[in-house]
Formats: sequence, C-alpha cells, structure tokens
Amino acid sequence: MSSPKAAVKTARRSATSAKLKSTATRTVAPKPKVPQTGLSADAIKLAKDIERAFKESDNAISEDAMQILMGTLCRVYAAQVENGSKYTPIAEGQVVSPTGVMVTASGLLRAANLAVFELGMWQSWTGR
Repeated sequence: MSSPKAAVKTARRSATSAKLKSTATRTVAPKPKVPQTGLSADAIKLAKDIERAFKESDNAISEDAMQILMGTLCRVYAAQVENGSKYTPIAEGQVVSPTGVMVTASGLLRAANLAVFELGMWQSWTGR
C-alpha cells in the first residue's frame, strides 16, 4: 500500500516523463547545408529511425546502445572542437527542451565523475 505522497510523486514523475518524451519527439532535423553521403547520411537516417521508434516505445533503444552512441558522439565532438570546430552539438532549428539539455549534461557529468563546479572552473580556464 502506498501513501498519498508517494502517489503524487509517481504521478508527477510520469507527467514529467511524458512531457520530456513529447518534447524529444518533436525534434526537427535541420536542413543539411551540403548533401550528406556515406557515414553522415547513415547517422542522419539512424537519428530519424531512433526518433520514430521512440515515439512508439520508451524501450526503443537499449541502455547499452544509448551509452555506446553517447560515448562515441562525445569523443567525436570533443575531438572536432579540439581541432578548431566552432559548431554547437545541437543544430539551430532542433527542438530540444532546456530540461532535456540539463538532464543530459547532468548525466554526462555524473558518468565522468565530475561536478558542475569543475565544469565551471574548466570553462573559466579554457574560455569555452
């Protein structure tokens, strides 16, 4: 038997999850500046396939697959920035909620055993 407080907390969590899912599924892929071929075209197709499947089920992509994709994208993005690229990881025109960005950033920091303070210090040292 659960308490009324627990029921309210569960309802809020479900509402928040539904809101995040709704926002996540409204992502609009930006128009490519140049024709995409090869691996870039495959990546764009994969992103669209994941979005489409996620609309149907929260379990559309496994935890392992998500972690592998996120890790690879972090490494590739960091390497490109280190080599002088100036683009942001989310293209203009894509709808990603501020909450979604913060949840992801928080998860990335936790995965690397970093605190927000350390991020702030690093940003002040590097100007990024």
